[in-house]
Amino acid sequence: MKPVRIFRHVDCEGPGYLGIFLENNNVPYEVICIDEGITVPQDLDNISGLVFMGGSMNVTDPLQWISDEKKLIRNAIDKNIPVMGICLGAQLMSAALGGEITHDPSMEIGWHSVKSDTEHYDNEWLKDLPQEFIPFHWHADTFSIPDGATVLLHSDCRKNQAFTIKNSIAIQFHLEMTIDMVKKWVYLFKSDLDNKYPCIQKSDDIILNLEQKIDTLHQYADVFFGKWIKEFTDKP
Repeated sequence: MKPVRIFRHVDCEGPGYLGIFLENNNVPYEVICIDEGITVPQDLDNISGLVFMGGSMNVTDPLQWISDEKKLIRNAIDKNIPVMGICLGAQLMSAALGGEITHDPSMEIGWHSVKSDTEHYDNEWLKDLPQEFIPFHWHADTFSIPDGATVLLHSDCRKNQAFTIKNSIAIQFHLEMTIDMVKKWVYLFKSDLDNKYPCIQKSDDIILNLEQKIDTLHQYADVFFGKWIKEFTDKP
């Protein structure tokens, strides 16, 4: 099987549980470390799918790799190669497809519920999931739904939390988190938690019963990641 190519933008936002899931399902993958100065390969012939991880930068930042990744996303979706974007990666997908990225200084951090609209609850991506569930969040920017895409989820803090287009999916929240990743982010980005906005949880609330929260998160991740890899593992 051709590998999945994962783009990492900062060293603390790697594949996490996604890597574990792929290994458990015998799906090979490679990580392109943009944070180490690796350029964006545009070749699509030798991969099964593309994943774009998160990062603290903005999609509108004048960085060459951002422009290159958006071009790659457009080409992959045009060629029906499955793409998955997580947080910044989801914003890159929206921007690449003509969507708008907006900044909200209030941020959304911690364990907040997301909900599916009734009209989209029977969408294939949402089957096997509750209509409302609680993933992990850490973001300020948000995206609009590009033309041709279907919105899947929203939260009280953000209008759009996920969309799908063809065989690809963009997810604003983080399903890839591990216990160690959550603890590291709380430490590294603790200044984000000093704000008093209602959608920013305190560090103690974030790590309370963390093992149980992560176990539940991975159940949701198994559904999303499982449906995504079927886009190439079920094909000859």
